[in-house]
Amino acid sequence: MASAFCAFRILMSRMSPFRDSRFSNTATLGLAHTRRIMCNSSHSVSSSPSPSDISSSSSSFSLMETSENPRWRPMCLYYTHGKCTKMDDPAHLEIFNHDCSRELPVAAADIEKKKSQEFSFFLVIDLEGKVEILEFPVLILDAKTMEVVDLFHRFVRPTKMSEQAINKYIEGKYGELGVDRVWHDTAIPFKQVVEEFEAWLAEHGLWAKDTDGALNNAAFVTCGNWDIKTKIPEQCLVSNINLPPYFMEWINLKDVYLNFYGREARGMVSMMRQCGIRLMGSHHLGIDDTKNITRVVQRMLSEGAVLKITARRSKSNLRNVEFLFKNRIK
Repeated sequence: MASAFCAFRILMSRMSPFRDSRFSNTATLGLAHTRRIMCNSSHSVSSSPSPSDISSSSSSFSLMETSENPRWRPMCLYYTHGKCTKMDDPAHLEIFNHDCSRELPVAAADIEKKKSQEFSFFLVIDLEGKVEILEFPVLILDAKTMEVVDLFHRFVRPTKMSEQAINKYIEGKYGELGVDRVWHDTAIPFKQVVEEFEAWLAEHGLWAKDTDGALNNAAFVTCGNWDIKTKIPEQCLVSNINLPPYFMEWINLKDVYLNFYGREARGMVSMMRQCGIRLMGSHHLGIDDTKNITRVVQRMLSEGAVLKITARRSKSNLRNVEFLFKNRIK
């Protein structure tokens, strides 16, 4: 117990500067980090502040703010990988969430101003990993109802790194977040991640092998061009696989945000600050960032934004990308 409180004190001292009283509850976030570490011996979790902690008095936006919301619980990351062994344990189910949609609810008032979209579904993605991809989370958002349909989440084991380098890399990346153990327990090679991702897309009717390989009435949404423009092709090269054809175009939320609001936001945190949305969970934990980007998407849709493709890769030269918005973040 003493070590847990020591960890709590260290983590409190390392809180990111943007987590001030205007945007988050520091004590709640510190306790969330501590809960991860204390629970790491059995199940690692993705922790976030409660709905009451992230509601914004400066906004009438009702996502995450309705009194009807179920009591918030941190998400079990073993469950997101299909490896939770405690689904019949009432104590575990009482503590941990196994349904990400409860973190991103939508009220009737949120869809009053929503406009018709070109796509039926948005696939919000936010990768983690600079050397190689370490985390691959994708959330399906229904463009009409703004509700979460499903979540795909995999930790990714590097292909070309030594075990020693991997251990050091993961300790530095995920150790402080308390999810290093679940990463080691669940991480799989990128090639396998792609295979499982395609099976998941097919299960939802969003992709099929016997077509041209493009998504079916869906589009990826990223916070920047890096994820799909740069990192996925790099990882495919390292993993010795072809670039999947559904990664040919995407929506860069930064560009849509700039053109819709007429103001620039360089990243997810800037968008959330400007919209008065408080950070949920741990920044740079991919699953939490994906949820936070989804919350920005929900906000923009509720205010009448239309999400259109902003970038498209050339079929003749995959390195060439055409940016479709004249006014964009460079």
